[in-house]
Amino acid sequence: MTITSITDIDVKGKVLVIRADLNAPMKDGIVTDATRIERFAEGLKPLLAKGARAVVLSHFARPKGQIVPEMSLAPIAPELAKALGTDVRFVDDCIGDAPLAASAALQDGQVILCENLRFHKGEEANDPAFAAQLAQLGEFYVNDAFSTAHRAHASTAAIADILPAFSGPLMDEETAALSTALENPKSPAVALIGGAKVSSKIAVLKNLVKKVDAVIIGGGMANTFFFADGHAVGKSLCEEDQVETVREIQKLAKAANCELVLPLDIVYAFKFADSARSFIADVTECPEDGIILDAGPKSVIRFRSVLANAQTVLWNGPLGAFEMRPFEQATKQVALEVAELTRDGLVTSVAGGGDTVAALNMAGVAEDFTYISSAGGAFLEWLEGKELPGIAALDRDQAA
Repeated sequence: MTITSITDIDVKGKVLVIRADLNAPMKDGIVTDATRIERFAEGLKPLLAKGARAVVLSHFARPKGQIVPEMSLAPIAPELAKALGTDVRFVDDCIGDAPLAASAALQDGQVILCENLRFHKGEEANDPAFAAQLAQLGEFYVNDAFSTAHRAHASTAAIADILPAFSGPLMDEETAALSTALENPKSPAVALIGGAKVSSKIAVLKNLVKKVDAVIIGGGMANTFFFADGHAVGKSLCEEDQVETVREIQKLAKAANCELVLPLDIVYAFKFADSARSFIADVTECPEDGIILDAGPKSVIRFRSVLANAQTVLWNGPLGAFEMRPFEQATKQVALEVAELTRDGLVTSVAGGGDTVAALNMAGVAEDFTYISSAGGAFLEWLEGKELPGIAALDRDQAA
């Protein structure tokens, strides 16, 4: 791909229409976690210092083309101003006279934040007419929202056909980290894939076994692999209809010389509840009424031995029901291991997905990983090897 970063362009006096993802958690009109806002602001600050004028566009929640006051971006403006250390003017629409006038009035280093893109049906419809109205707000288009790059929306795709299009600093950071971990990983490369269901990660697993040297499988999806191998899983979450999928993944892994690493032992309980009495058993010994909720201590030792030889670690999905004690142990212990290897400079570690980030925060190691992706669907589709519309739209060769 031929994608030019806005950081390589002289932006002094230029009005940048910047697609951000400021869809931060909010309760009662108050932002409860400003991480996304702060990460975006860190990339924007140097552009403002160089004299850029910024028109910031973002979505919030799913208003489905309707004006929903509770989904306004107005509460985001003061948080963005705080993160930037400068005033941010909020404009109550993203198209029409108000944002046009606000954009025209911008001086070097100034910022406006426009209202929720998804208040207009044209956004999610990738409507060229709506995109043309957005394009009137500036001279250059900048996509700095990797987390929305899997959506072909007006503000991520159609607009890039109208204005000179560039990637933003956060987009550059994200794609560089993911490319390092997936496209050009240092070998041995190990992927940790957890979560509830094989069916939600079929494409991920099929792609990864061709890219890495080993895939550690945990979480509920490991139960389906156990079942496919003929082991009883009691009342555990298990997709019996995915046995053939498991067989296919196993064949692909063998052909690619990729080792599939499954738990050796399990932690089970007789009810799915916090602080439920737990038991440890071999993977072949889950009782009829048992519910597998974590990998056991032998599994952790096995996983750590595989990771000890790795140079690249890619993680998506917890290894157990980490939200409940005592079923967080496998996830926590493996996270601590990867964090230590990263701190020692032995591995490049990249993790992504909402549950994964929550699990690493639970373990207190998120800051120790090489890179944590805040993207959800876009991160998964990248792992699947799919082309992301928001990134493809920035490709100068493809556009030509």
